[in-house]
Amino acid sequence: MSKEAETSREAAAEARGDAKDGTGVAPMTTESEAPTAGADTMSHAQASASPTVAGILAHNRAFVAGGEYERYETDKYPDKKLAVVSCMDTRLTELLAAALGLKNGDAKIIKVAGAEVAHPFGSVMRSLLIAVCELGVEDIMVVAHTNCGAQHMSGADMIENMRRLGVSDARIEFARHCGIDFDRWLAGFGDTEESVRKSVDLIRNHPVMPPRVRVAGFVMDSTTGELVPVDA
Repeated sequence: MSKEAETSREAAAEARGDAKDGTGVAPMTTESEAPTAGADTMSHAQASASPTVAGILAHNRAFVAGGEYERYETDKYPDKKLAVVSCMDTRLTELLAAALGLKNGDAKIIKVAGAEVAHPFGSVMRSLLIAVCELGVEDIMVVAHTNCGAQHMSGADMIENMRRLGVSDARIEFARHCGIDFDRWLAGFGDTEESVRKSVDLIRNHPVMPPRVRVAGFVMDSTTGELVPVDA
């Protein structure tokens, strides 16, 4: 094995503890180790031809030209000194802010599958620490929701979906070779309330989270927006 390949494998091994929330796995590859891009890989030209994106860009041009952005103007500091960790679920796109009574500029909203804080030094915790230490956040809410799509995921099912969508076995095995445990990385959380408790506990007892920060957990009804507190 070349020196570069050995370094790549060591770097991936160091990072794989961060893998579950997508922050730690960015293995450097050598030409000899990386799978060759083939028919299973969408080109940039194909991606840029998306009619959905084209429609969004057309709307954006009209939005800017019409000055519609003016009613959303604010600064980077959250007025309510609040950060919310919630799920990326489409049902919450507008419901979350409406149910919490939030407007643009009120809070830092961090969205991740399942509203999980999956690693103490992953991207979600990094965002929370920035929100607290740089942007003045004093309250953190972890807001999961009912019937979450991430609740019952499994690594095996996800791999089958990858194959169905054109990811080759060579690429899947390459990820495993770099130390990725798909069953752990892509597992669902099962019990929603327990998942919220774990996330709240991780934030509240994090070694570098300032002790003055208040942390609370909730489960939101995906239809009505009702918040049910989760006891720590």
